[in-house]
Amino acid sequence: MDETTCALREKKCNPCEGGIPPLADDDVQRLLPGIPEWKLEGKEIARTFSFKNYYQTVSFVNAAAWIAHREDHHPDISFGYKTCAIRYTTHAVGGLSENDFICAAKIDALLG
Repeated sequence: MDETTCALREKKCNPCEGGIPPLADDDVQRLLPGIPEWKLEGKEIARTFSFKNYYQTVSFVNAAAWIAHREDHHPDISFGYKTCAIRYTTHAVGGLSENDFICAAKIDALLG
């Protein structure tokens, strides 16, 4: 685990109600290595997770929802029998914020 990943997992999301710009491209590129399996897709970061069965998938979705609730920063989540796709963006700023990266790192921690 690299230094960026550890730092992101230790942070807490800050309330975001707009009025600030989204992260600059340089900041996004600096934070991406901290969540290595996530992909930058326009103004979002996204990752698809695979599991052995439906029970594991739903358990993961519930744990991700708990993180979203605790951090008060909510992703778009879709899931099926063996997969879960999670997408983060900060709607209030019209792009990515540090909160997106913090939550992505915390979700990755669920898997070890």
